[in-house]
Amino acid sequence: MTAAERSLPGRIAAKEGPLNGLRRLLRLRLVIPVLRAKHPPHYTARGVAVGLVIAMTPTVGIQMAIVFALWLLVRWLRPAWDFNVVVAMAWTWVTNVFTVAPFYYLFLVTGKLMLGQVGETKSYADFAARLNELLATEVSWLDSLWVYAAEIFTLWGLPMFIGSIPWAIVAGWLGYRWSDSLARAVHARRDKRRQRRAAQRQAQ
Repeated sequence: MTAAERSLPGRIAAKEGPLNGLRRLLRLRLVIPVLRAKHPPHYTARGVAVGLVIAMTPTVGIQMAIVFALWLLVRWLRPAWDFNVVVAMAWTWVTNVFTVAPFYYLFLVTGKLMLGQVGETKSYADFAARLNELLATEVSWLDSLWVYAAEIFTLWGLPMFIGSIPWAIVAGWLGYRWSDSLARAVHARRDKRRQRRAAQRQAQ
């Protein structure tokens, strides 16, 4: 990643304000890759689905590594299920520094409900403060592959992981349907433009 790319989030936020800057950044990171993908719509849509499924799991710090490992496994075992790994990695950005706390708290509350432990859930403020403290721990990227996932499991255990499952399924399904429809529309417009240009050349 170049220095210009690393500074892009700051430039966008400074120019447009935090919320508009985040919205524009997410469009740049998530939607534009779908619009520009040259592969068949279902290939791109599978990438979105995989990215969202992994994003909707409490695996902060290792999500892109999981996507890459899954991509290698799929290409080896089931080539017909191959997906756009670049798009998939991009869509793990759904859980980012701004959204990770509310998403993970939602997973925790859902898991507690599923396990019948409703009265044991702490307040969102306490949860967010502890999570932010954990994520602020300075470790190398390689160490983060273990540290963040292990600490999250130690602190909130099975309920958070179980609670993420229904959200991962729903997000993956909705992401696939939306991105497949969008990619098909984009491809259809491209085909029409090519046909018009071909017809114009023939007319000349």
